[in-house]
Amino acid sequence: MREPLVMGNWKLNGSKEMAKTLITELTQELSDVKGCRVAIAPPVMYLDFVNQLLINNGIIHLGAQNVDVQLSGAFTGDISAAMLKEVGAKYIIIGHSERRTYHKESDAIIAKKFAVLKENGLTPVLCIGETESENEAGQTEAVCARQIDAVLTILGVSAFKDAVIAYEPVWAIGTGKSATPAQAQAVHKFIRDHIAKQDKAIAEQVIIQYGGSVNDSNAAELFTQPDIDGALVGGASLKANAFAAIVKAAANAKN
Repeated sequence: MREPLVMGNWKLNGSKEMAKTLITELTQELSDVKGCRVAIAPPVMYLDFVNQLLINNGIIHLGAQNVDVQLSGAFTGDISAAMLKEVGAKYIIIGHSERRTYHKESDAIIAKKFAVLKENGLTPVLCIGETESENEAGQTEAVCARQIDAVLTILGVSAFKDAVIAYEPVWAIGTGKSATPAQAQAVHKFIRDHIAKQDKAIAEQVIIQYGGSVNDSNAAELFTQPDIDGALVGGASLKANAFAAIVKAAANAKN
């Protein structure tokens, strides 16, 4: 059985004081939770600080919000996979719609990021999803397939072993809108079936999260769906009680 992963993406938020308080409260809230992996992705400035807070934690894993395709060199402002690994990060978000939109990251660039993470023993959290206009035009499956195929084409289906996919409909991110559980399940099943065309075993083990205005009110119903394996959480991950409720809902649904 797949163990769900609930990951908090802090985006451009946080401080040292906030990190200390949030991690302390989360550790207390989640001390008895079994059957769900938990990760947080603070801004890169706080990765080492948060890593120190998580030493001997045993509950929360460290993640990061982005990576560069290069390992070293004259690339001002970029962060390499080797650096992320050295600082203790494990789950690395790539392909988030905000990176695709604001930084013009293409499917090809994101596939290269996926490759460099795998090469360095890190776990890619590949974000995919359609815009509102694409959704209204009935292109959801085509968009998701294209974004997955960018990885399949250069790396093959084996690259998705021990990887994570986060289906995040762009129209639901930070908008308060969310796909219904049935809508989300349909897309998650499509994603799994699309990978299964090349390897059923890998498709069955790949973690497929849902993201897009996930909160403590809608999480439980989402997680009862058979192909939804946890969530990539934005705003709600900044509040210990809300984030903990989402983790508990994922654990309860799968247990």
